[in-house]
Amino acid sequence: MTARRIAALVWPLVWPPVWLLVWMLAWLTSSAAAVAAEPADPSMPAVDTGPIPVTQKPLWELGIGVSGLRLPDYRGSDQNHAYLLPFPYIVYRGSWFKSDREGTRAMLFDSPRAKLDLSFGASAPTHSNTAAREGMPNLPGNAEVGPSLNLTLDGSARQGWKLDLRMPLRTAITLERSPRYVGLTFSPNLNLDVTRGDDAWSLGLLSGPFFADRKYHTEYYGVDAAYATAQRPAYQAHGGYAGWQTLASTSRRFGITWVGAFARYENLSSAAYSDSPLMRRNSTLMVGFAVSWTLTTSSTLVARPVRGAE
Repeated sequence: MTARRIAALVWPLVWPPVWLLVWMLAWLTSSAAAVAAEPADPSMPAVDTGPIPVTQKPLWELGIGVSGLRLPDYRGSDQNHAYLLPFPYIVYRGSWFKSDREGTRAMLFDSPRAKLDLSFGASAPTHSNTAAREGMPNLPGNAEVGPSLNLTLDGSARQGWKLDLRMPLRTAITLERSPRYVGLTFSPNLNLDVTRGDDAWSLGLLSGPFFADRKYHTEYYGVDAAYATAQRPAYQAHGGYAGWQTLASTSRRFGITWVGAFARYENLSSAAYSDSPLMRRNSTLMVGFAVSWTLTTSSTLVARPVRGAE
């Protein structure tokens, strides 16, 4: 049996866990990851005076848990699916590469008021077993990566809060055996993080528009003539405004146990693809929760500020 034949047999078995893991990592490491309990970077404009207490934290922590998600098939779909998934808990407090409550990122530039890093995102695959997409090809999940310029507008390390303007620009690529370029997305947002210490609930709030180019919108909302029907006419998508997102998240640590939850609402009114026959709803709601347990930590310790230490 050739290697190509073996790969063809094994791929359908390993692919579903791969995209689920990527999606979960994206939730953990994107703006929804504001639910994590790791204190934020202290390099923000200080509005109060006096020394900020610090504590020693492990360089990295690894754990595992379980999560539940309820997601629409795509933005504007009237079909939803629920998932129960394994949840990787990963914290890394390095100086260049970080994975914490502000996301997983590679720091390209860092100053008290501005940061430039690599940000990540993902989307779940879309199946064509719905009325809107009946007879059309299934869509694979996407991975997104690109630079993000983050500007700190205000905050207080001692009081444990920070307000950022984040501007991620990402390239989307399909998660399949032969990946292909999907398009560009841009989602500027205001992000508020409130952390009152490791023994208290953390809160994350995010709101802002999102945009995508024509190629990206065509992936989800375009209808080729070959798939047009009397109820689903052919449609060419356009780039531009794609909706407005608002997200709220919370989390807390209890010893080695971490719990978190989020809700994300998207208003799609006046989106560039709003007249697509695949649009069935003008809004979407995504919710999720996770519980994880820390299994091992690094013996190397690094100094981190104690948030909200007043």
